[in-house]
Amino acid sequence: MSITAYCVKCKEKGVEMSNPAMHQTKKGGYMAKGSCPKCSTTICAMMSKDNAEKAMNSGVEKAF
Repeated sequence: MSITAYCVKCKEKGVEMSNPAMHQTKKGGYMAKGSCPKCSTTICAMMSKDNAEKAMNSGVEKAF
């Protein structure tokens, strides 16, 4: 499963994350954090619990 996000530095939508890791926010939400393959800036994507669990089952690192 590829996780895509918006890169603020490149100003490009749908950038596929390099080395994504799943984090949990203080309020209990889920967020995938990775880096942009073009500029190596950290990018994040907020996710629902279902999508986060699907991503973790497909091999995304769990960082919480």
